[in-house]
Amino acid sequence: MLKKEFKRKDVNRARNLIMGKTGASTGTQIGYNKKIEDYKEGDVWTEGRKTWTIKNGIKQTVSKLDKLKKEVLMPLCCPKCSKVMKKRLDKPNYKLHKMCHDCVIDFEASLKNKGLYKDYKKNLIAKNSLNIVNEMESYLLDAINTSNNNYVSEDGVIERWVGGINKVELTKQVKEASKIRRKHIEKKLND
Repeated sequence: MLKKEFKRKDVNRARNLIMGKTGASTGTQIGYNKKIEDYKEGDVWTEGRKTWTIKNGIKQTVSKLDKLKKEVLMPLCCPKCSKVMKKRLDKPNYKLHKMCHDCVIDFEASLKNKGLYKDYKKNLIAKNSLNIVNEMESYLLDAINTSNNNYVSEDGVIERWVGGINKVELTKQVKEASKIRRKHIEKKLND
């Protein structure tokens, strides 16, 4: 003897299972229907607070750091010739030119044939010099602004030193020297 009565919903569910309609509804539902949208490869949309896209048929979130990752990480294959980048010189050339070493050689050879290689080399050297000036300025400004009021001696005694450098004046000198060097490099670049 059954302790529970079957409801209409239970009977409809059993009927659907027997007939092979496992996903069929057993009753009528009234309420909110979510709008279903179909997205294709490469579409970008926002749901809630996340941005989504479809890459290679897989739904993925779009991160704020995706562009940075693309710049920093070297791909397996060269974007220009599609060969595997596994040689020793591929990594430094990819960082600079965004292509493998062989493609850089071909590119520079074509520039030599056209007579544009000297200008290309001059631009590369000038850009490198500007990067060095920027890094050096940043390093010096950080060194100036670090606190050097107390030192720990070999005995473990904390010594407090008075005097030292004029941080404002030294910062001004470093910025002025960097500005002069940048102007010199840009003048060289434009000649």
